[in-house]
Amino acid sequence: MAENKRDYYEVLGVSKTASDDEIKKAYRKVAKQYHPDLNPGDATAEAKFKEANEAYEVLSDSDKKARYDQYGHAGVDPNFGAGGFGGGFGGGFGDFDLGDILGSMFGFGGGGFGGGRQQNPNAPRKGSTIQTNVTISFEEAAKGCKKKVNITKVERCSECSGSGAAKGTSPETCQTCGGRGQVQVQQRTAFGVMSTSRQCSACGGKGKIVKTPCQKCHGTGAQSKQQSVEIDIPAGIDDRQSLNVRGGGNSGINGGPAGDLRVNVNVRPHPFFERDGFDVWCEVTVTYAQAALGDTLYVPTLDGKVKYDLPAGTQPGEVFRFRNRGIQQLSGRGKGDQFVKIVVDVPKNLSNEQKDMLRKFNDSLPNKPKNNIPDEPIVGEEKKSFFDRFR
Repeated sequence: MAENKRDYYEVLGVSKTASDDEIKKAYRKVAKQYHPDLNPGDATAEAKFKEANEAYEVLSDSDKKARYDQYGHAGVDPNFGAGGFGGGFGGGFGDFDLGDILGSMFGFGGGGFGGGRQQNPNAPRKGSTIQTNVTISFEEAAKGCKKKVNITKVERCSECSGSGAAKGTSPETCQTCGGRGQVQVQQRTAFGVMSTSRQCSACGGKGKIVKTPCQKCHGTGAQSKQQSVEIDIPAGIDDRQSLNVRGGGNSGINGGPAGDLRVNVNVRPHPFFERDGFDVWCEVTVTYAQAALGDTLYVPTLDGKVKYDLPAGTQPGEVFRFRNRGIQQLSGRGKGDQFVKIVVDVPKNLSNEQKDMLRKFNDSLPNKPKNNIPDEPIVGEEKKSFFDRFR
């Protein structure tokens, strides 16, 4: 139940004024803390991990975040606004009546200024594009997946087949404009008599008049329907990219084709991996002894753990590469690589015995490193980015 859910801002530990980057960083921190791989068999951690995913899915989506800020959990409930045209069911129309929707979708309404070529109001026209959002995991973006999205779209009325007229009747040609949807108006000006065109007030620019409206759609010829649509998301898609589903939008008019469905994709950040194009970066922490003596590591990748023999004498910050272990390119031509940065864990809270052992070891080194830290900071050196430091 929504009333039993924790506040999403509280779940991620951020304020309502947090930026997108702050929300993303907070999610990564919580996700890493409660990730199932780090807490095997811990049901509480698994529940908190799912709770963090749910919170990020809402707070990373500007539309859902706005509804959540205004209405709370009810605003992002799938059934929110289901009784009308509210925006709670993804891809909704907001606070408009059906006449306004059809007007923008089909071009009804609005007068012209004459002088140009008049369009036939009864010509086939393509329906408008609708949009919705979907949130997927890092792995789903890398591998591709299928996702169901909820949309609200306008379709031809099943009762009158889009004509707007009741069964047994049909729309009649407007006698005022002769079916053109516009009428000529002459106006006297300082330059003489000028002729302009304007929308026909008798038929509203449609060119036809429905005298006996269809009871199901009340003469509009269209109905709003809520649907669940399955979307194929290709491997390699990145955060904030969009997919276009041809014919998935609002129905056309006068036999015109349907509009398109645009799906905006949000990718949840991963607690371990960072993406750079089609390459993947991560950090692996080893002990001082492992770095000095070498060891066999099992490194996480998008395809599971991979065995790697860490060479003796590996230095902190050293990077090694797994070829073709990155993300599938959208073109399908190959995959990126995975780069792994070695982080050496320096032990803390050593016992006196351990400290003595380290001192003896340090004294036994033949060539101790010299202190090469300059007395003054290097002027003009720019701060390097996360990936530049790796390289």
